[in-house]
Amino acid sequence: MSAFKAYDIRGIYGQDITEDLGYRIGYFLPRLLNTDHVVVGRDIRLSSPSLHDALVKGITDSGKDVWDLGLATTPMVYFATVFLDAAASVQITASHNPKEYNGFKISRHGALPVGGDSGLKDLERMTENEEIIVSEKKGSVKDYSYVKNEYVNFLRPYAEGLDDLNISIDCSSGMSSLIIKELLGEKRHYINDTFDGNFPSHEPNPLEEKNCYQIEEETKRNGSDCGVIYDGDADRVMFIDENGAFIQPDYITAVIGSYYAGKGITGNALQDIRTSRSTTEYLEEIGFKVTTWKVGHAFAKLKIREINGVFGGELAGHYYFRDFFFCDSGIFASLLVLSVVKKLKEEGRTLSSLIHEIVRYANSGEINFRLEDKDGAIKALYERFAENDKPTAIMDFDGYRIEFDSWWFNVRKSNTEPYLRIVAEAASEKLLEEKLGIIREIIGRFH
Repeated sequence: MSAFKAYDIRGIYGQDITEDLGYRIGYFLPRLLNTDHVVVGRDIRLSSPSLHDALVKGITDSGKDVWDLGLATTPMVYFATVFLDAAASVQITASHNPKEYNGFKISRHGALPVGGDSGLKDLERMTENEEIIVSEKKGSVKDYSYVKNEYVNFLRPYAEGLDDLNISIDCSSGMSSLIIKELLGEKRHYINDTFDGNFPSHEPNPLEEKNCYQIEEETKRNGSDCGVIYDGDADRVMFIDENGAFIQPDYITAVIGSYYAGKGITGNALQDIRTSRSTTEYLEEIGFKVTTWKVGHAFAKLKIREINGVFGGELAGHYYFRDFFFCDSGIFASLLVLSVVKKLKEEGRTLSSLIHEIVRYANSGEINFRLEDKDGAIKALYERFAENDKPTAIMDFDGYRIEFDSWWFNVRKSNTEPYLRIVAEAASEKLLEEKLGIIREIIGRFH
C-alpha cells in the first residue's frame, strides 16, 4: 500500500515510510512547488530525527535551502509557512497514529495543503520514476527555531483571562507540551506532558474512547471545569465536561460558534459530512450559514477559504479558523472553547449545560467496519435507502449522506485506514437502533 494518501504521506516506519523516501521527497519537493526553500518541522516520534535528516539532505542535495524549525506542532508549521512567507513546508509526523507510524504533511504558500489532488500524486510519481542528480552547489540549513516564540505570541491574546478556570490537560506525550504551559501556565492539572515517542500511557488518538480514560478520571478527580486532550501533533483536540464525560467533537463545532456569536461575529461556517444536525441547527439559530463538505484537512482548508468561513469543524476534532489562516490548530481551538467555559462559569453554568442545549438527536458516533468489499457495501446501502425509500436529501461528495425527516446516515471509506465508516443519527434512540440494525445487516453480507 502506498504511503501517499488523500491528505498526506503516512505509513509504518521501516515499511511504507523510510529514510530513502524522505530523501526523495526532500529532493523533488522544491521542484514540485517551484521554490528555493522549504520550512521543516518534526514531532517527537522515535523515527522523526532520522527522517528529518534524510529529508533535509534531499532538500540541500537539490540545491535548495532548509528553514529548520526543529521540534514543532503541526499548526506551528502552518503558522511558520505564513509568517515566513514560505513557498513550501513539511511537518514530519503521523499525527494521531500509533508509535510505529510516521509521515509527512506538506503545505504550499499560504499554508495551503498539498493533497492527493493538489500535488501529492505528482510528488509520488517523481519519487518513483525520476532521476536524482545531486546539485554541485548544495543548499544550506538555517535555524528558524525562534518562530516558536512568534507562534506563542500570536496565540497569547486568546489565552488571556483564563486564570480562574480549573483545567485538566492531557498532552498525550506529544507535541502540545512544547507550548501549552507557556500559554496556560504551570498551575493546571497536566498529565502525559513529557515528550515520549513510545506514547507509554496511551496512543495519541483522543477519538478512541480507551485513550480518554485517564483525562476523564483526572477531570473528575480534580473537580475541573473542563478537561482537554490533544493528539500527537496538536492539530486536533477533544474535550471532557465537568462530569468527566467525553464530548463528541462535532458538538464542539457548535461551542466554537457560540464563542464567535458572543463577540458579535457571524457569517459562514464549515462542517464535514458526518456532522450532527444538532450542531447545524444550533449554528443556524445563532446566525451562521453552514456549508457541509468532505472529510479531511486537505479538503476543508480549501473549502473554508472558498466560502470565507469564520470557522469550521470536523468529527475527528480538527477545527479551522479564518483567524488562523484558515488552518486547523488544536491549541487555538482549545483556547476559544476555554473562553466559552469561562463565560459559562461566570454565569453560574457548566459546559455540560451548554452541550445539553446543543444536542437534540440520538447519535451513533463514528462506527468502523473492517471489510474488503467496501464499494459493494456502499452500493448495497445506497440501493436500500436511496432507491427504495424516499430521502429528503442525498449528498454524494464523500461517500453518501442520505437524509430523511427523522433520521440520516453517512457511509464513507476511510482515506487513511482500511475501514468503512458509518455515522447515523435519529430523532430517538429506538429509531436509531432500528436503522443501525438494518445498516449492520447489510454491511454484514460483505465481511
